[in-house]
Amino acid sequence: MKKNNNNKPRGLWRENLARILQIKDTPQKISLGFGLGIFLGIFPGSGPIGAVVLATLFRINRLSSLAGSLLTNTWLSLATIPIAIKIGSGLLGLHWQKVANDWTLFLREFHWSNILKLSLLKMALAPILGLIIIGLTAGIIGYLSLISTFLIIKKIRRVKQ
Repeated sequence: MKKNNNNKPRGLWRENLARILQIKDTPQKISLGFGLGIFLGIFPGSGPIGAVVLATLFRINRLSSLAGSLLTNTWLSLATIPIAIKIGSGLLGLHWQKVANDWTLFLREFHWSNILKLSLLKMALAPILGLIIIGLTAGIIGYLSLISTFLIIKKIRRVKQ
């Protein structure tokens, strides 16, 4: 009898990877869907629905796009926001502490009058730019990792025959 590893994170990861690798589609479409899902999953609020809609529009694999989005959705986006603020602020030539403090003030003491006091363009542009950089990087890594896995499996299968 096979032991069920679903309660262990490593077992769950292996099982989900096996499911993705068994999807009936081209490796390119599956990997592109996965990379797109990872990219969108990093953006708060865009996640699974956006991944499936864009995968449908681009005619790439919807299931792998959904899987990539769920892999990075919410929990990773919360961890990446401070990093995104630093990256975006650096690219815009802003002090990241000022942008982070503006966000803290805005979220902690939300009043309509605070909107006029803060530079919303700078406040919004820095994290969005940072999230784009992080999302693109993570999406490309996800795509390359999955396409490499397909190529390795294909080579192993060829050697076994």
